[in-house]
Amino acid sequence: MIVDYALYRAGIRYTEPSNLPELITKAKTEGGFVWVGLAEPTQEEFEKIVGDFRFHTLSIEDAVNAKQRPKLEDYPGLQFCVLKTVFYDEARSEVSTGEIFCFVGEHYIVVVRHGDGAPLANTRHQLEENPEHLAKGPYAVLHAIIDHCIDCYIDVAAELEQDVMQVEQRVFNTDLATQSGDIYFLKREVIEFRHAIDPLLSPLQKLASEGAPHINPVLTPFFRDTLDHLSRASDAAAGLDALLTSALQADLAHIQLQQNIDIRKITAYVALASVPTMVAGLYGMNFDVMPELRWKFGYPMVMTGLLLITGFLYWKFKKAKWL
Repeated sequence: MIVDYALYRAGIRYTEPSNLPELITKAKTEGGFVWVGLAEPTQEEFEKIVGDFRFHTLSIEDAVNAKQRPKLEDYPGLQFCVLKTVFYDEARSEVSTGEIFCFVGEHYIVVVRHGDGAPLANTRHQLEENPEHLAKGPYAVLHAIIDHCIDCYIDVAAELEQDVMQVEQRVFNTDLATQSGDIYFLKREVIEFRHAIDPLLSPLQKLASEGAPHINPVLTPFFRDTLDHLSRASDAAAGLDALLTSALQADLAHIQLQQNIDIRKITAYVALASVPTMVAGLYGMNFDVMPELRWKFGYPMVMTGLLLITGFLYWKFKKAKWL
């Protein structure tokens, strides 16, 4: 459940003493900060491990129960940040989401993970290889985590774009099968993706603003850069959503157009059959006085007339592209 923890002073990792409360005390007295990583703890486990930090009960409840939207909240001596992680399942073409909760104080950052997507082990290793940036404090860690999540957003947006392009190609090919089921499925995935990234815009704007409280001014340009990346991912998701809406409308219009073509063909064939039906009905009436009945050339004339009229109608429908 504890993924990793260590004390960082001037960007250098220290794991001694091995007791977490002693590391916290050392960070407060000698400088530096403690970075604690947890994975899906229960409330009892969470309070047992990080009880010395004295987090607000509401933030603890959010971190343990999860199912929160991205946000940034201020508590006394603490900033609480919620991020959505996004994972793309290539086999099923589905978007799965998880959550990361960050408790950031002057001498600590506690990171709680729920679900899959955006693993942070590489993020820690990369930061440890860059002690100059890590020395900027716990908000440097928060920036690295946000930046890593946003990079995953951009990757997922690229995967979704490929799926949307494939659906578009199927909509506009000559196949008459409807693609509405695939479009609705993709639209649902894009909406879930947007729910993960769009609410993060406002908290990140707060972190990227000049003079943001608790944040080293040196880090402000870094947060502005991540905000720019997030805006790109958000714009890409909005564009995909709009494309899917257009593709759905085009698919429905395509089906409706084909139905209209079918109706025109049926109407044309009915018209072609109407003349022989009318003549056959006329001569099928049981009247005694019908001069044509005993006329020697009556049958050939009727058949010739039917063929000429039917041929003329066929030519007209063909010319009008109804057949």
